[in-house]
This record gives sequence, structure tokens and C-alpha cells, in this order.
Amino acid sequence: MWDRSGAQMHGDWNITWHTDNPDFTKCFQNTVLVWVPCVYLWACFPFYFLYLCRHNRGYIQMIHLNKAKTALGFLLWIVCWADLFYSFWERSQSIYRAPVFLVSPTLLGITMLLATFLIQCERRKGVQSSGVLLTFWLLALLCAGIVFRSKVLHALRSDKIDIFRDVTFYIYFLLVLAQLILSCFSDHSPLFSETINDPNPCPESGASFLSRITFWWISGLMVQGYKCPLEATDLWSLNREDTSNQVVPVLVKNWKKECAKTRKQPVKIVYSPKDPAKAEGGSKGDVNEEVEALILKPTQRERKPSLFKVLYKTFGPYFLMSFLFKALHDLMMFAGPEILKLLINFVNDNQAPDWQGYFYTALLFVSACLQTLVLHQYFHICFVSGMRIKTAVIGAIYRKALVITNSARKSSTVGEIVNLMSVDAQRFMDLATYINMIWSAPLQVILALYLLWLNLGPSVFAGVAVMILMVPLNAVMAMKTKTYQVAHMKSKDNRIKLMNEILNGIKVLKLYAWELAFKEKVLEIRQEELKVLKKSAYLAAVGTFTWVCTPFLVALSTFAVYVTVDKNNVLDAQKAFVSLALFNILRFPLNILPMVISSIVQASVSLKRLRIFLSHEELEPESIVRKPIKDGGGDSIIVKNATFTWSRSDPPTLNGITFTVPQGALVAVLGQVGCGKSSLLSALLAEMDKIEGHVSIKGSVAYVPQQAWIQNASLRENVLFGRQPQERFYKTVIESCALLPDLEILPSGDRTEIGEKGVNLSGGQKQRVSLARAVYCDSDVYLFDDPLSAVDAHVGKHIFEKVIGPQGILKNKTRILVTHSISYLSQVDVIIVMSDGKISEMGSHQELLDRDGAFAEFLRTYANAEQNMEDEVVKEVKQMENGVLISETAGKQLKRQLSNSSSYSTEPGKHNSTADMQKSEAQKDAWKLMEADKAKTGQVKLSVYWDYMKAIGLFISFLSIFLFICNHVASLASNYWLSLWTDDPVVNGTQQHTNVRLSVYGALGISQGHLCFPRLHLDLLHNVLRSPMSFFERTPSGNLVNRFSKEMDTVDSMIPQIIKMFMGSLFNVIGACIIILLATPIAAIIIPPLGLIYFFVQRFYVASSRQLKRLESVSRSPVYSHFNETLLGVSVIRAFEEQQRFIRQSDLKVDENQKAYYPSIVANRWLAVRLECVGNCIVLFAALFSVISRHSLSPGLVGLSVSYSLQVTTYLNWLVRMSSEMETNIVAVERLKEYSETEKEAPWCIEEAAPPTNWPQQGRVEFRDFSLRYREDLDLVLKHVNVTIEGGEKVGIVGRTGAGKSSLTLGLFRINESAGGEIIIDGINIAKIGLHHLRFKITIIPQDPVLFSGSLRMNLDPFDQYSDEDIWTSLELAHLKNFVSSLPDKLNHECTEGGENLSVGQRQLVCLARALLRKTKILVLDEATAAVDLETDNLIQSTIRTQFDDCTVLTIAHRLNTILDYTRVIVLDKGEIVECDSPPVLLQKKGIFYSMAKDAGLV
Repeated sequence: MWDRSGAQMHGDWNITWHTDNPDFTKCFQNTVLVWVPCVYLWACFPFYFLYLCRHNRGYIQMIHLNKAKTALGFLLWIVCWADLFYSFWERSQSIYRAPVFLVSPTLLGITMLLATFLIQCERRKGVQSSGVLLTFWLLALLCAGIVFRSKVLHALRSDKIDIFRDVTFYIYFLLVLAQLILSCFSDHSPLFSETINDPNPCPESGASFLSRITFWWISGLMVQGYKCPLEATDLWSLNREDTSNQVVPVLVKNWKKECAKTRKQPVKIVYSPKDPAKAEGGSKGDVNEEVEALILKPTQRERKPSLFKVLYKTFGPYFLMSFLFKALHDLMMFAGPEILKLLINFVNDNQAPDWQGYFYTALLFVSACLQTLVLHQYFHICFVSGMRIKTAVIGAIYRKALVITNSARKSSTVGEIVNLMSVDAQRFMDLATYINMIWSAPLQVILALYLLWLNLGPSVFAGVAVMILMVPLNAVMAMKTKTYQVAHMKSKDNRIKLMNEILNGIKVLKLYAWELAFKEKVLEIRQEELKVLKKSAYLAAVGTFTWVCTPFLVALSTFAVYVTVDKNNVLDAQKAFVSLALFNILRFPLNILPMVISSIVQASVSLKRLRIFLSHEELEPESIVRKPIKDGGGDSIIVKNATFTWSRSDPPTLNGITFTVPQGALVAVLGQVGCGKSSLLSALLAEMDKIEGHVSIKGSVAYVPQQAWIQNASLRENVLFGRQPQERFYKTVIESCALLPDLEILPSGDRTEIGEKGVNLSGGQKQRVSLARAVYCDSDVYLFDDPLSAVDAHVGKHIFEKVIGPQGILKNKTRILVTHSISYLSQVDVIIVMSDGKISEMGSHQELLDRDGAFAEFLRTYANAEQNMEDEVVKEVKQMENGVLISETAGKQLKRQLSNSSSYSTEPGKHNSTADMQKSEAQKDAWKLMEADKAKTGQVKLSVYWDYMKAIGLFISFLSIFLFICNHVASLASNYWLSLWTDDPVVNGTQQHTNVRLSVYGALGISQGHLCFPRLHLDLLHNVLRSPMSFFERTPSGNLVNRFSKEMDTVDSMIPQIIKMFMGSLFNVIGACIIILLATPIAAIIIPPLGLIYFFVQRFYVASSRQLKRLESVSRSPVYSHFNETLLGVSVIRAFEEQQRFIRQSDLKVDENQKAYYPSIVANRWLAVRLECVGNCIVLFAALFSVISRHSLSPGLVGLSVSYSLQVTTYLNWLVRMSSEMETNIVAVERLKEYSETEKEAPWCIEEAAPPTNWPQQGRVEFRDFSLRYREDLDLVLKHVNVTIEGGEKVGIVGRTGAGKSSLTLGLFRINESAGGEIIIDGINIAKIGLHHLRFKITIIPQDPVLFSGSLRMNLDPFDQYSDEDIWTSLELAHLKNFVSSLPDKLNHECTEGGENLSVGQRQLVCLARALLRKTKILVLDEATAAVDLETDNLIQSTIRTQFDDCTVLTIAHRLNTILDYTRVIVLDKGEIVECDSPPVLLQKKGIFYSMAKDAGLV
């Protein structure tokens, strides 16, 4: 057999190919078919073994499956070697066979042992199902199957058979089959793996290899989602390698390394080498040294740390796997056209045996299926990498935000940082899926061109030339797109920033009726944005036009050249359709490249923004020496001539500060507004840059800021602040901070959830919670930033005595108290008096009085009445606290209701500790349901699509659909024409259609440019601004910001793209089906059932996918809300050193979000694999029917139908992807519409009821039986108030916390509409006129002064109604003129977000200036002077008396001395008026007013 091998090889083709009954030769069967599986396994072995050693997942116990696999492995080895020994036996019998009979069984036997070894190895390393072995058994079975058929045929034909070898072979075949079947199942999970204690583990880790490559393991979730909408509880836990605490630390570590590298570099060059010591201590060197450094620096280009490198280092290794898959897929893509070529030849050749056609068909189908599986593995890796990158980036941003300096915070506002988290992190995610196209697209192009060259020869160059001509055009467009991109991002940032502020200061906007001014400002930015969007839409239209035309022009030019160059070049079916198929392949990389480039451009913009943010300078906590408390007695705080600044560029805020505080002392810091009291505390907390000097603090620090920062969590969690609960101590703290009465009012006591920024607590309550938090954490040093300003006098006294003072809980701690209140000064150990950032006087109360400086004088002015207070016994107050206070505050419950933002806000498992919780839950539930950012369920309504079309304009919508249809009809026609032409020897007639086609394309490209969406944003903005106050108290700002950023972005940039793709794919699929039916009408049997399967799969998928998308976007809000909250309270978090806990919380929230995102990625893959199989079936049948009816078909038609069916898979895939993308993204429109259906407040202007322009003339206010409640289901807060205030009267309103003082003003401004009765101002019932008419005519100076970012001028006069002189006058009267004229920009001084760069007192004065500008007949002061010192307070009061002499003034006061000279005082209690008369009369009555005056030490 082997001696004649040469001759036999020639005869082989007759046996195997040119015959009706093909077979392989014996020699081929015994060599190649045996060796292929062996070679495969040995080739994989070294790599796979290394991989197993590296990745140990734990040990799997032996179970029956494993035992069976191992036993079969040994049996196979025995069977193979039985053959070997048989051969030896034959030799001993001197029957000499070819050496192959010794070699093959030996090799096979050793390979079987290797396989058995691998089975055990995998079990030891915790691999539950193996792809390597499954592939091996499959290969072995295929090869054995061919031999099996051959042996059976041989046995039937002849009588001479080799019994022993045949029997062993049949046994071998059965054993391999059994092994293959066993390999399809997966083992138990390893011992000690995380999945065991996980309540809802992801099934992926335990899924078998087949289940993984087909994504079968997610089917359970899909079925569940189809039966009923998915809930958050149905989602699986994340795989461990995707969670934040696995991903983020790696990125952070690599980034730190990279930063360290780049920092090291410049130093070597900058400083002269002769003095290396100075180079280390840069700042300590003398000034000349600095100058020298600066001169040298520019010469060397500083290398910035590269974020891309870091990302690559972190995620590269896993991502590299996708390279392999992609390359494999690209090579397989070209199998299609090559098989098509063979198929067309086969149809042309009538002599060819039928089985060849079926063989090609099968080959086509198998290659298509493999292509599908490989492609989706590739996508899966890309998406998972993208998800990890997003997690890591968000984590890194969050960690960075906790440590950046204040000057860095200025350059990145909250809005920008939130955008970094939402938009930019998303960009990276998208890029991960595209980035491989950078090398894959050129590879595809080169391969396609090579095959075309083989097909058509040199005329290909005509086509290439067309392509090359298009490249510069597109490059120019890409550059343009980039500039637009940057502009768009910028205006978007500004818009979000402004929205953020509007939402934070919405109450003030409503009180001042400024909504319109701010609406204009937002719309101005939005106009800019739309301009840019419009430009980029036109660009995109031109781009689409060129891209759609390119492949057609390429084909046209190539064919034209090919045919005209040489008369002998006939365009036959094979050449035309194989070329067309290749051109279709070409079209994809060429189409996708611009997308990839623009995606890379966007990502590079984002990369830069991120890099800048991550490179911001960080605070240096080391600048303050923290010593442990153990270092014996001595001084607790030591400051030696220290100078501090907020940012290096500004002049220092605090100069040459020197003081020491002994351990356990109580220090008071006094001084005027803006003299640096709060800055001093910030300096001690290391929040400021220390320029020089020495500061040391002993022990831990607790801090109470001036404006309390409250988390969106239960009140109890706010106080515990991450510490362990100790019930007794907790009770003591709550009691001493005067929170007991408040707890009785709140719906669920201390478990009540507090809304964002504490909306449902009053100012005083917030301050007390903030104080309780500090006291509970039991630190060694306490810094209090004026915590007593926001509370009533008697509560302040209680707190001072119980907490801060010499007898309080903290009496052994070191305390620094910033205060404006004089009454406590005699009880402190040291007083520090500050002015202009320096300490002007310092000493004990007595010393300062003896020194008789400015301080003593100040005291004499104010403290006349307060001396007698110290001697009094405090019994009385105490009883007030427990008796009166408690009963009278019961009314406060209504006061402010709770916002429950999202259900994620508390960590899981905290609630159900106590029974009372459940009880209260039931009551709370009634109003809890509304607030979470709800996930809608069910299908998106058609009305939403209709709204969207209306937003574009109906005419344009229908026009573009019509043009799409024309375009695709033209495209089909031209290809059909081509097929007729190829069956026809004639060489002309293609020209006329090209013109039609081009013009249609032109129309199409142009029609795409008109989609822009001003309407939706306008409606949303208008609706949000029109919502009543209660809406904002309930809705977390994270949700609103989410609507304005993410959803708006989706509507702006995603949906138009998606619609374009959707229409394109839809018509392509329909077109392909039509062509296949024309070619082979018999296909009509098969297309409808496939269509049905397709439809079911799609519906099945969309149900789950839509819900997952909703869950994902709902769980996204808490990430931003938490982030926003952290940014607001970052100084508190740092002071308490709680950074780690907040980082953990943030990570948890991100993981919650990714938990919804991960199944949605997999669901996409699941769907795609299923659909492509439907598509592959279409290919199969198109080819099969062509083969069956080949004698009646022309090769042209076969070519046409198969080349179209090859495209179908891609388009089907896109079609479902796009239709579900469309459903999921149109949700954005749905959510934007959602707010238009919420309740609205009364109309802003009612023209027919407009009051006269000079109304109110006297300013006479009359409350007639006026009642008020906060919500429908709550009790009244004000009960039947009857009072008349004459024009020009000055009236004080007093009462304990929660008596309804603020509610009176809310009623007056109609922030809450009346529940009964009416308010008449100058004879006009205010409920009958427009809100703006009312609010423009009365002015309020609110409790918390809110400023917006923008110039000072804009803050005073947003409508630009007043001249500069008016403004300067008002500033002078508000005692701000000196301050403002000292600013470099005067009136154009930029206020930062929330007015952070002015002190609270200065902000209060700005609010006063606003009131002086508007100068209306009625003025309301709501505790307006709480944050200013007594001197300024007096100035303000005198200003009000002189300037508002003829106006009606209503003052809500905590400091009773401010209203003692008013004409009348109204005393409220539990929402009713108890006393109402002039102050002297009330003092004689000895009623409530008297007792309050007594507490304040005025009597």
C-alpha cells in the first residue's frame, strides 16, 4: 500500500472528489485523521496548563461525572494500545504492516492519557467545564466518523475485513462519543468558592462550555423577565472580578505609579545638580531658588501622566483575548465569498455530482455558525472590559473628589464632576467595543482587496482610487466633528451646572419670582448647544451621503473599468457576485471606521478631562501635625505664626496666627462678618494651604460646620455616622442636643428618613443633628462653627449648658467655639477676637475687660441686659424643655414631610431590626411610594413615539421614511439588473440606474440633517420650574439632574442615529427576503416560519431587555445622588476621617448599578447568537434550494440570492439590536415627558386678574380665618389665623421652633396654597392673582441665604432692571459697599456655586441688598440676621427702620432684642395666635412672650 503511494495520490481525487460516492483513501484515514486531534491537544497543552496553574479557583470534589470521564479516558487508552499490541502480535506472526499501524495507536494512546490527566488537573484547579477538551473530543469524533462511514461501506462491499481492528475502532468510536456527551455537562462548583454563600449567584461561573459560548445560561432570567417584569431582587450578584473592590484599587494603584514616574522626571533637570538637598525641600529653599527653577522649567517639556497607559495596564491583559477572537472572525468572514464562488461554479457545471452542492451548503452553514459564536465571544469580552473600565473610572473619580483642594474644587464644579462620572465614563465603555476596529478594519480591507484582485485583476484599482479619494474628505469631517464635540460638552457642562444650582436654590427662585430669568439663562445655553448639534447633524448628513455612495461607486467604477479595458473580459455571475459579496464586506469596515474615529475622538476628549481632574492637587493632611492623645498633658492645639490661604494664587486669608489651647479648655472665637473665624477652623482641619508656620493637634477631631450637612439617610444614621451603636450613650447625646422633642414629632422617630440636604428638617433641627453627630463620635478636640445661631434662645442655652459649656457632656474635651452670642462669654476659658484674618486680642473674659480694648467696648454696648442672666437658676428652662416644648411641637409633624429618594439609600438589611419600625413603615408607605425614581414596566406606549415624531415635525418624519424606501428599492433594482446582466453576454445598460440611485442617495443624505430637538428640553425645563415646592422636597436632585444630563443626551445624540440604523436594517432585511423569493420561489415555505421564530425571540428578548435598561437607569440615580451629597459634605467627612466608609458606600452603589447592566449585555449577546442562527438558516436554505433546483436556475440568480442571504445575518442582528435600542432609549423621551404630568403650582400670570401696577399702596395685610397644611393628608399647621396688619406697621412674629412662624410667610407667598380662609393685601385677595404678580410685590429676606454662580450683579438683579447707581446705593445701605469695592471685579465679582466664596454673613447681607433694590411695600424677614454678629445685626436693623419706614415689615425673630421696638408682636403657638400686642404690654402680661424674653436675658 505504501510503496505505490506516489501513484496512489493521483488516483485519490477519483476516489474522493470526482465520484458520486466519495471516500478517503486508507492511508489518509490512518494518518491524517488520527493525527489531527492529537496535534491539536498537544499544541494547546503547554498554554492551557500554564493558564490552569495561574488561575486556581478552588478544589472540586470527585463526583460521578468526573469518575466516568476519567474511567472512559483510561478505557480509550487501553483500546488504543490494544491495537498497538495487536500490531506487535502480528509482527511476531511475521505479518508486516506499514509502520503507521505502530505509530498511530501509540500517539493516540498517549494523547488519551494526556486528556485524562487534563480532566483531573482541571478538577484540582476548579474548572467546571472545559472548552479545550470539548473541542478535542469533537475533533476526534468528526475524524472517527469519517473512518466509521468508510469502514461500514467497506464491510458492505467486500468480504475481506480486519475483525480485531474494526471491533476496537467501533469501541473507540462509542467511547469518544460518550466522552463528548459527558463534556457537555459541567461539574459542581469548587469548595469554598464565593458562590456558595451568595444568595443569588451569577450562573455563568457554573455554566458548561457550550452554555457559555451560546449564552444559554442567561435563559432562566429571560424566561422570568418574559413572565413578569424583572425586579431589582431578581438580578444576580456581580462576578467577583467585576466588582468595585476588585477593579478600582488596581487602577488607582497604577495611576499613582504613573504619577510618581512623571513627577520624578522634571526634578532632575530643573534644579542645578550641585545642591541636591535643596531640590528635595522645594518650598523651604529661598526665593531665588524658586525663580531659578521657573526659568529653567520651560526648556524641558514636562511629561504629563498618561491615563491611557494606566487603563491599558489595568485592563489590557483580559482585553487582549478579544484580539484573537476578532482576528479569527475577520479571517472567517472571507470564507463566505469563497464558498459562494465554488457554489456558482457548481451551478454552472452540469457534470458535477450533487453531493458537492450539499457539501458546499453545509460548509457555508458551519462557517457562518462558527463566525457567529466567535464574534459574540469577542463582543462579550469587549463589553465586560467596558463595564470594568466604567466601574474603575467612577471609583477613581470618587476617591479623588474626597482629597482635592478647595482651589481645585473651584475649577471643577459639582456639575462637571458628575458629568465626568456619567458621560465620560460612558464614553470609555463605548470605546472598548470599537477600539479593535482600528486594526481590524484595515485588515479586512486588505484581505478583501487581495481576493478582489484575484477575481478581477488590476481593474480593482479603480475602486481603490475612489476609496482613497474619500479618505481626506472624511478626515476633514472628523476634525470638524471633534471641535463641535468639545463645544457641545462645554455648553452641556454649563447647562448641568446651572440646573444643579437652580434645583438647589429653587425655594429662593420661587420666593423672588425669578424663575423666568433663570429659564432664559438655561435656554440661552441650550440654544448654543442646539446650534452646535445642528451643525454636527449637517456634517453627519454629508458624511452619511459619502459613505452610502462609496461602496456603490467603488463597485461601479471597478466593473466599468473591468468591462471596458478588454473586450474579452466578460462579467459572468461568479465574478460579479463574488466581487459584490466582497464589496459588501468592504462596506462594513469603511462604514464603521468613521464611527470608530469619532468614538476615539470623543474618548480622547474625555481622557483629557479625566486626566486633568485626576491630576488636581490634593490636600496635604500632613501640613498639620496630628499627635496621639497619649503624649501626656500639655497643650492640645499649638499654632505658631501660621499663614494660610484658600488657594496658592490668592493672597493669604489668615496671617501670622499664633495661639495655644491647653487640653480640656473651652475657647470662644469672636469677630465681625468675614474676618476669618470659619477659615481658622478650616485651617485646623487641614482644609487650607499652609504657607508657613507650625500647627499641631493632639487626638481625634470632630467638627460642626456652620451650615449643617445632613445625609439622605435616617436620622439615627446621621447621628451614628458609621460608629457602633451604644444605646445608652446615644440616648444621652440625643437628650443633651435637645433632639428628644423632635423625635416625637417625626413620623418614625429616629428611623425617619431625612431627605436630601435635610429638606424635611428645620434649620435648627439640622444644626442639632449635626451637633449630635459630633458629640456622639466622642473625639478629643471639638471645633464648633457657630452652631447656636440657627436655634432659638432657650434651646441654645440648653445646648450650651448640656454640651459645650463647663458642665456639659464635653467638659473634659478641648473645644473651640465660633460664636456671635455674648451671653456665654463669661463661662469660657479663653476668648480670641479676630479681625481681617489676624488675631487682634486674646485672653480670658476678665483679662479682656481689664485691658479695656475694642472688645470691652463692644461688650458694654451689648451686654447691659445680659449680666443678670448668669445668676439665675436654670430649673425653669429645663421644665420648659420637657413640658411646654413637647406639647407645643406636636404640630410640627406636618411641618415638613420626608423625602424618600431612592430605595437604595440605606444599606440593605438595616431596616428590619425593630418592630416599631414595621409599624411606622406602614404609615410611612403612603407617601413613600412616590419618591423613588420609578422604573416603569411594560411596553413603551406608542404615544411616546408619536410625541417624538411631533418634536421633530411630522412632515419631515414621513418624508425621511419615504426617501428610505426609495433608496432601498433603487438599490435592489440595481443589483437585480446586475444579475440579469451577468446572465447575459451583452455588455451595456448599467448606466441609467446609477443616476437614479445617486440622486436618491443625495436626497436621503440631505433629509437626515434636519433632526433637532429644542422642544423636549423646553417642556421639561418649564414643567420642572412650574412644579410646587413640595415636589422638590420629595424628588431627589439626582433624579432631576439625571433627566437633564443623561436622558437629554440620549435624545440629542443617540436616538437620531438609532432611527437611521433601524430604518436601514429593516429595509435591507425585507429586500433580501424579496430577492431570495424571486430567485427560488420554493423558499416561500421556509421564510415565514423563520420569520415567526425571529419575531418570538425578539419579543421575548425585549421584555427583559427593556426592564433591565430601566432598572439600570433607576439604579444610576443613587450613584449621582450619593456623589453629590459627598461633594457637599466633603469637609465634614474628612474631619471625621470617614473617607473609607463613604468610598465603600459609593462602590456598593456602583455595583448595584452594574448588577443591572451586566445581564443586559449578556442578554444582547444571547439574542444575537439566537438571531444569527435564524439568519444562518436563511443562508442554508437559500443555498440548499439553489442546489436542489440548480438545473432550472441561472448562475446569476443563485449568486444574487446567496450573496443577499449572506448579508441578512448582519442586518437581522442590527435590526433587533436597533429596535430594542430604540425601545430602551425612547424611554428617555418617556421620562422627560413624565414631569409634564406632575402637579403644577398656580399660573404665574393671570392677565385678566392682574392687580394695578402701583398695588399695594398702603401695604395693609389681612389674614382672614387663614389655615394652611403642607399636604392633603396632613393636619393643619396654621389654624384659623385672624389678624390685620396696617400699612407701615412693624410686626414681630415669635414662637418656639415649629410653632408655624415660617408657615405664615409660606402662606403669604403662596408657596403652599391656603387650606381655608384668605389673605387680603390692600383689598385684593392674593389667591386670585398670578403668582409672579404677587411675588414681585412683596420681598423676603430668607432664612438661608442662597446665591447663584454668576456675577454679584446678576445675583442682585437677574432681570437687569436697575442701574449701577441703584445697585451701589443698595450695597451701601446693606453695609457691603466697602467689601465690594475692595474686590478686583467690583460688581462683576464671580460668585462660585452656592456663593461659597462669601461668608454666610456676607451672603445674608447680599440678600438684604436684594430687598433694598426691590423696595416693595411689604417686607418679610425670616430669621434673616441669624448668621451675622451683633454689630452688623444692629446696622441691619437700623437700615430697615430708616429705609423701610413707610413699609409693612414682618419679622420672624430668634433674637428678641431686634423686635422690642416694633409696633406689635404676634406670638404663635401650635399654629394659633396666642398673644398679639405691643412688646411692653406683652411683657407686663407675663405670658409666653415674657418667658421667652426671660430666657434671652432681656428682662
